[in-house]
Amino acid sequence: MKQIDWIVLLATLTLIILYGMYKARGNKNVTDYLKGGNDAHWWTIGLSVMATQASAITFLSTPGQAFHDGMGFVQFYFGLPIAMVIISSVFIPLYHKMKVFTAYEYLEGRFDRKTRTLTALIFLIQRGLSAGITIFAPSIILSAVLGWNLLYLNIIIGVLVILYVVSGGTKAVNITQKQQMGVIFGGMFLAFLIILNFLPLDVSFGKALEIAGANGKMEILDFSFDFENRYTFWSGIIGGTFLALSYFGTDQSQVQRYLSGRSVKQSQMGLIMNGFLKVPMQFFILLIGVMVFVFYQFNTSPLNFNPSSVKSVMASEYAQEYQSLESQKAQLQKDIKREQLLYSRTEDVTKQQLHLDNIVALNVSEKTLREEAKTLIKKANPNNETNDKDYVFIHFILTQLPRGLIGLLLAVILSAAMSSTASELNALGSTTAIDLYKRNAPGQTERHYLSASRWFTLLWGVIAIGIACTANLFDNLIQLVNIIGSIFYGNILGVFLLAFFVKFVKSQATFFAAIITQVIIIVIWWMDIIPYLWLNVLGAVIVMLLALVLQATLFNTPKSLMDSVSSTE
Repeated sequence: MKQIDWIVLLATLTLIILYGMYKARGNKNVTDYLKGGNDAHWWTIGLSVMATQASAITFLSTPGQAFHDGMGFVQFYFGLPIAMVIISSVFIPLYHKMKVFTAYEYLEGRFDRKTRTLTALIFLIQRGLSAGITIFAPSIILSAVLGWNLLYLNIIIGVLVILYVVSGGTKAVNITQKQQMGVIFGGMFLAFLIILNFLPLDVSFGKALEIAGANGKMEILDFSFDFENRYTFWSGIIGGTFLALSYFGTDQSQVQRYLSGRSVKQSQMGLIMNGFLKVPMQFFILLIGVMVFVFYQFNTSPLNFNPSSVKSVMASEYAQEYQSLESQKAQLQKDIKREQLLYSRTEDVTKQQLHLDNIVALNVSEKTLREEAKTLIKKANPNNETNDKDYVFIHFILTQLPRGLIGLLLAVILSAAMSSTASELNALGSTTAIDLYKRNAPGQTERHYLSASRWFTLLWGVIAIGIACTANLFDNLIQLVNIIGSIFYGNILGVFLLAFFVKFVKSQATFFAAIITQVIIIVIWWMDIIPYLWLNVLGAVIVMLLALVLQATLFNTPKSLMDSVSSTE
């Protein structure tokens, strides 16, 4: 990185943080701190909801996912608009009617304290883990690529977020997320334009899409019912809907975003905005990854994008074998480029198809070389990470973009990390303060609970930094976050659906059903029986069925007995 990149990076992050702290100053009570004074407009809510979900993992992992596997991952988000309509119609009016600070407050009114506490604890566990990962994800990638110290990066990102979240609360989160989304959209759009500009003059955007399509990168829809395939239309529509319902409807990091709305209508419009924009946004980010693939059809790319793994194998006894693979890759790259240029410049349809067939065959050979390279990397050190999807886009940024824009794109990545982490810490602090501390230590002053909220937010910030400092890279980071959510979200969603729609099921049946379900889902995930997206559906269905069975059998108190108990009281 050059001096101009450092200036752009530091100036962007500093201005966002200082602006957020300035605008959110003067919180006087818990309502101001945890609900932002209930004065957020719909566009603020919509951008804040999007920024909370769009972590650094989104902008690091998603392009790499498309580079390797194509556009099919967009199916993961197909259920989101459906979920937004349901949440806007059912969840938001109930939350606003009860004037709750957290989603889990509602459950005590419907069931009892222990059910509220259980769901709050499940949320704290899974969101606490996710908060650490959202710090860790950009840190490990930037440290590997730039040589920055991983421990220091984890601490710096965590401390920057803690500064404005602890001081400004929900309003600081909402305000800074608007600025962060502006930086993110601007940076990604510029990156897309530059990629297109870097393609040969006779390779139009249409030709680039043809090249990507010929190599299977533009296969968006998969209507199969194959459980071996994680991303299909059906897993997206069904599993994705349940995941989005769970995340946006019951996860406090999202619920807190729209609880800050000045009215039910403003909150609903904010969520609908997210429903309309989220799928196109993810499609665009995946398309950037596909265009990076096309770019590397004409330009040299590394055999493996993870520099730390390459360094490890080159220092081992397998160095010569790896270098041999690199030589084969270099020759393949020349052949691919030659065929691509011939394809782009010929007008003969028959010759075009012949060149496309050659390109596909050469890319299959290149993919085989990449797999062989991963095998050598693993042989060199079994602890090496062979999956390099998370490193594709950052490699392109650092090696191809002009000075100054590198700093802006790094600001995009760090802004995304900070925005999602800020929402998570804000939600973790408020859930701990309201659902655990205030519920069990009533009667204190507003100032006392305000102070407690700040201290709990700080505590969770420290915990998140600790998790980040001890985490390990796991396959593709964007999948890891969604896997963690899928293990816990379905269960919580099922409890809320029981609360909303199945009135005869009471607290005891729901409480024990939730505990049993969580154990079952963890076992199913551990045994890798079904793709993780379906865990959301399964968790919601199991907890509801178990609660119905338990209510009808073990906890079915006869009405005559209930009447006698009531008269005795």
